Amino acid sequence: MPTERISMRKLKEIMRLKFDARLTNRQIACSINISPATVSRYLTSIANKGVTWPQAQSMSEEELEGQVYSDSTVAQSKLAQYSAFDCAYIQTELKRKNVTKQLLWEEYCQQNPNNHYSYSQYCTIYREWNAKSDLVMRQMHIAGEKLFVDYCGHTIPLYCHGSEEVYANAQIFTAVLGASNYTFAEATLTQELANWVESHARAFDYFGGIPKVVVPDNLKSAISKACKYEPDINPTYHQLALHYNVAIIPARIYTPRDKAKAEVGVQVVQRWILARLRNHKFYALHELNAAIKLLLQDLNNRKFKKLPGTRASAFLEMDKPSLQPLPLDRYEYTEVKLARVHIDYHIQVHKRYYSVLLCAAYIGKKGCRSACN
Repeated sequence: MPTERISMRKLKEIMRLKFDARLTNRQIACSINISPATVSRYLTSIANKGVTWPQAQSMSEEELEGQVYSDSTVAQSKLAQYSAFDCAYIQTELKRKNVTKQLLWEEYCQQNPNNHYSYSQYCTIYREWNAKSDLVMRQMHIAGEKLFVDYCGHTIPLYCHGSEEVYANAQIFTAVLGASNYTFAEATLTQELANWVESHARAFDYFGGIPKVVVPDNLKSAISKACKYEPDINPTYHQLALHYNVAIIPARIYTPRDKAKAEVGVQVVQRWILARLRNHKFYALHELNAAIKLLLQDLNNRKFKKLPGTRASAFLEMDKPSLQPLPLDRYEYTEVKLARVHIDYHIQVHKRYYSVLLCAAYIGKKGCRSACN
């Protein structure tokens, strides 16, 4: 029987056009808007089952369906005798390191030794559930593997004491772990390099560990030269990666799926944190971050709507055990830049002058790299 099911009304129309109107399969397909191959498969199937057009005319749609799909109905009744399994549980377990569908199927067989699905049926049922499910994203995120970082599009104004004047619009940095959706957020005065890098360090401290990969967007603080396949990482940002032994793999430009977790994380922070603070006035950055910290705790402990548990419980179960340990030494911000060697064999960094190795070949060249803490 064809895997693609059509309504019995449409099947009767196929038979009428074929046996009464004497149309070709292609003409029938054009008339009822299905493919000629589907018409051919259904006509072959009803012929094999011995259903004639006069018989079909006198049958109700339920009776005709019982005749046409009799084999599949029997097969489904046989499959119904097997023990069911939780597809959502499989989805969660596959996020763990080294867990495979083969392993989960063997555990399922041990629990149901006499009435279990075969491995192929097990995979097919899970695949069909996964295709229809809106509980998870299409990407598979391994526990402790990726951290997605970005800034919220919305900002929060900071006011001068005793006046309505806004002296800064605080930027909201957001970091989301891929497997558990555990979220970190904080406010900074700008999106400049120092704030960007130090927000990463505070996020790692908040998580109590380090993922294998950090996935930023292509903002200027992270990427010196944007490219879809080989972007240049900012050298100061690279120093952070070396200190924490983490890889930085920017999302490809014009590829929103690469940073879908970050986009959703930003949306969640804007809805459950920034929206709640819309009527509050803040006069200092630390006041704002104290308020964000309280709401962040509520966000991570809020129950998922369609998944079991919370971000916090999923983090403790999946991401936390898989994170790399923090280094013994706290990260110290280091700015790296290229400077031109002047004729007096000095370079200028932040209006200060530093001498370099005296060599005529360096004079006038912009290639001497300077690091400032």
